[in-house]
Amino acid sequence: MLEIRFHGRGGQGVVTAANLLAIAADLDGNWSSAFPFYGAERRGAEIESYCRIDSHPIRVTSPIENPDIVVILDPSLLKISNPLRGLKDEGYAVINSRSPVTLLYRTFVVNATKIALNLNLVKSGWPLVNIVMLGSLARLKVVTLDSLKKAIEEVFEGKIAEVNKKAVEIAYEELMEVSQVVT
Repeated sequence: MLEIRFHGRGGQGVVTAANLLAIAADLDGNWSSAFPFYGAERRGAEIESYCRIDSHPIRVTSPIENPDIVVILDPSLLKISNPLRGLKDEGYAVINSRSPVTLLYRTFVVNATKIALNLNLVKSGWPLVNIVMLGSLARLKVVTLDSLKKAIEEVFEGKIAEVNKKAVEIAYEELMEVSQVVT
């Protein structure tokens, strides 16, 4: 079973990202489960959301303590909390960042904020990076890009769906692996 934990702030769409990933996994023919964990429910508070993907039915409903992948929508969380806690040794982090981030884990970065701003994916002054980050997961073969686009079409309509599909395509192309790991 592949276990993915998303970290972001309230209002960034962490829950929507996990749900869309689960829909895409279903479209790929897998079983999936997605659910959030809320602390203080307010805009800007740290939020976690989880997604499990497997080729068999999923019966586990607990929060993900030892993820295979950690997706970090807000890189400032690396300084104020521990979003990498429990990450498996062979696991990796996918981070929204404008510059390389070196960690003790295999790390991938994409400037989802820049992509969101360039495509005017902004709500209440906040760039919407959640769906952009899913393009990175498609590049890492968590789900297929085609299934991800179909999932976006199931949840969104018209121009919003088209812009989000463009965003995942750009993130898919721009994902960068940080080759140097701090030891």
